[in-house]
Order: sequence, then structure tokens, then C-alpha cells
Amino acid sequence: MDMEMAYTNAKDFLRKTVTIEMDRPLGSVHPKHGFVYELNYGFVPGTRSPDGEELDAYVLGVDEPLQTFEGVCIAIIHRTNDDDDKLIVVPSDKTDITDEEIRKKTHFQEQWFESEIVRNN
Repeated sequence: MDMEMAYTNAKDFLRKTVTIEMDRPLGSVHPKHGFVYELNYGFVPGTRSPDGEELDAYVLGVDEPLQTFEGVCIAIIHRTNDDDDKLIVVPSDKTDITDEEIRKKTHFQEQWFESEIVRNN
């Protein structure tokens, strides 16, 4: 990947349809920390976060392991103690997921970080 590429602003994806490639499908185990992914977790190809990796995303509202997914970005988990935003992507018929549901479903990984949920209201 070209390291001169500008960082991707996660907020640019709010309310937009986005395609996610899963590198950690539902039920997979984190290679370093050993926890199980309770959601499909992946990235937006061709993007770049401040951590040097692609922009990450959680897929909510799908209960089977996926390889790719196209859905709507309804929110961002903005980590305030880490330079790594996470998109919240859902099927187009499930855009009413609450902040509380997002917190509950992403807790398995987000519990170690301080964050705020950002929406484009």
C-alpha cells in the first residue's frame, strides 16, 4: 500500500453504502489476544487509518460468518485513547440499531478502549 496515501476520514462513510472485506469473520479467534469475534469484523479496502491499516468495521445484524458484506454505515466508534476508528455497518433494513446495542455487541473487543459513538444526526 502506498504510505503517502492520505488518511481516510471515517465520518465520510456515515449514511453511505460501503463494502467490507472480513479478515475476522463471526466466530474466528483473535490471533494475538485469543478472544472470539462475536461479530463479523473487517475493513474497507483501499482506505488508510492513522494506525497504517485499512479502516476497520463491525458488521451488526448478520448472524452468520461472512467473507464480504455491503451495508449502510450508521455510526462510528471513535476510540479516544487509540488512533483507530471503527465503522458500524448494518443491512439496509436494520439502520435503527441503538447506541446501547452497538456498545453491547462490540463490548467483546471495545471493552479495553475508551470511545464515543459518532452519528451524523
